[in-house]
Amino acid sequence: MEIKISAIGRQGRDGINNLFDEYRGRFDAQARNLGWRPLQFEARDIRPANVMKERAWLMSQCEGAGVVIALDERGKDLSSLAFADKLQGHAEKGHGHVQILIGGAEGFGDALRARADLLLSMGRMTWPHEMVRAMLAEQLFRAASILSNHPYHREG
Repeated sequence: MEIKISAIGRQGRDGINNLFDEYRGRFDAQARNLGWRPLQFEARDIRPANVMKERAWLMSQCEGAGVVIALDERGKDLSSLAFADKLQGHAEKGHGHVQILIGGAEGFGDALRARADLLLSMGRMTWPHEMVRAMLAEQLFRAASILSNHPYHREG
């Protein structure tokens, strides 16, 4: 299975990029144990900000995806175990490509929300997009660790 993150916004600051890269590398190592491909990532900084262009690009990223997960403040709040179970379920159903979307400041709009198979919340607080990327990479690593029976995840 392949997981790709497509995000609106700049690459971000070095420290946060380093954290994203660290967890991306950790995910890749655990993903190999599951027969999954390395984590893919693409970001677009559309300047000047144009909501319609952002949403059109994100919608284009959904083409060919077996599953689309959109990070949305109104989405489901899943535990790490539940998120791992969702990913495992997609893998077992033969969904070869899971597309994860991180929208711009104005959000996704109705068409993208309707296209998503899962609206996922990273909590009710507002986070900078760069931090969301790093937290998402960590949760993907955690999910792969759980599914690989690695002791990284501690329940409780």
